[in-house]
Amino acid sequence: MAGGWEFLRQNERVSSDHASFDRRLVLRESLAVAIPVGTYGAAFGAASIASGFSVLQTCLLSLLLFSGASQFAVVGVIAAGGTAINAIATSTLLGTRNGLYGLRLAPLLKLRGWKRVVAAQITIDESIGVALAQKDEAQMRKGFWYTGFGVFVFWNLFTLAGALGAQAIGNPSAWGLDAAVPAAFLGLLWPRLSDRKSWVLSGFAILLALSLTPFVPAGIPIISCTLLAIIIGWRK
Repeated sequence: MAGGWEFLRQNERVSSDHASFDRRLVLRESLAVAIPVGTYGAAFGAASIASGFSVLQTCLLSLLLFSGASQFAVVGVIAAGGTAINAIATSTLLGTRNGLYGLRLAPLLKLRGWKRVVAAQITIDESIGVALAQKDEAQMRKGFWYTGFGVFVFWNLFTLAGALGAQAIGNPSAWGLDAAVPAAFLGLLWPRLSDRKSWVLSGFAILLALSLTPFVPAGIPIISCTLLAIIIGWRK
């Protein structure tokens, strides 16, 4: 009988050690994503200041919007002379994928009340990617929360650092920081050009933007290219 209890205790210890190892593994994967992605927030902070936003406005964009592509779209449209309506429309279109992510993950997380609001805020490419890469539901939930909160913390810290650094320069344009927004968009786009269809779509988007720019208000070319990508992606 004593041997049986000892066997059960050993099994419990093994199970506990295995769960602890899995948790550390998920945490390590989450930090490996969160830290490099978060540091990119410095580029947004600098770009936002170069586009005429204040440090407070820049930090609020990261805290409340918290979507890299959408944030760069907002400051890019405003910097180009577009209206707030155009900036919001572009940002909203780029953020529609996050709503689709939420639909995919809702059955897994099974959240209610304020927890659902918190989860919606950190539903981003990275938190979804790490979550779906895990082997079981418990680890998927850990991957989602660890990565989402990790990116949120580092992104906002580096946004503040980038904004303060750009503000300290005095005239960001004199240092070439006014090119930060298009450079950042190129950095977001380039890794996704992984097949022929992506290159063709990018070419059509460039032609569309160039043909519309002389004739329509600032921001409309970006909205048009976003709609083109959504239509092509939906048909796919």
